Amino acid sequence: MNTNKLDESLSAYSTAFPYYFDNEITLSWYAKQITAKFAKDISVLDLGLGYGMVANLFGKYFSDYTVLEGSQEIIGQYMTEFPNSPVKNIECTFFENYKTDKQYDLIIMGFILEHVENPVQILNYYKKFLRRGGCMILAVPNAETMNRQLGYYAGLLDDVTKLSDYDRELGHLRYYTVDTFKKDIEKAGLKIKNIEGLYLKPFTTKQIASLNFDKNIFDALCMLGVKYPELSVGIMVECEMEVPC
Repeated sequence: MNTNKLDESLSAYSTAFPYYFDNEITLSWYAKQITAKFAKDISVLDLGLGYGMVANLFGKYFSDYTVLEGSQEIIGQYMTEFPNSPVKNIECTFFENYKTDKQYDLIIMGFILEHVENPVQILNYYKKFLRRGGCMILAVPNAETMNRQLGYYAGLLDDVTKLSDYDRELGHLRYYTVDTFKKDIEKAGLKIKNIEGLYLKPFTTKQIASLNFDKNIFDALCMLGVKYPELSVGIMVECEMEVPC
């Protein structure tokens, strides 16, 4: 990866992006689920700024919170969008180049692995920054989400794993399924503690937006998605390092 390539995705990480509607629902729920699982006083390393909404929430919640971001342009956009950001430590670095002597209680890779050339290599690299007994939270987009499968069976999509132009604009290199995600995690020598879905989206974005659903409906779709990672927009996994026998 290089700076120019990362900077090309800048426009996709704004409120004007066509799928911001979906991403806001998914990411807001994802952040809520993580803060419900972990204490405020732990040390946290988070990979990627993206839209910035999650970092802004985590920065308010976690007392020791560091974000890594490879694009100075995306960092600048975040600071413009959140001028009173609570995040005290944002490091501009490619994930492959990050170095520290510190070990963290929690390492978060939220919708990161679909962007990198070698996901297993990244997982292996970051294990050394995880303290003994620490956790990793990983989240990826799901190729087999209900709305994509519906599109496939309706003849609107010829392959659920195929990347769209919007995916490429976001810098995506792949989609995952629950099975392929588990395989990459296991190849990296990590043990899955919990797996859940992020937002059960039954129809297309335009169809859902036209229905003017109440917030309670979206909350219910997120709660329902927890039980059905195979059908949800995102797959979230909590994992830890394998302990040799």
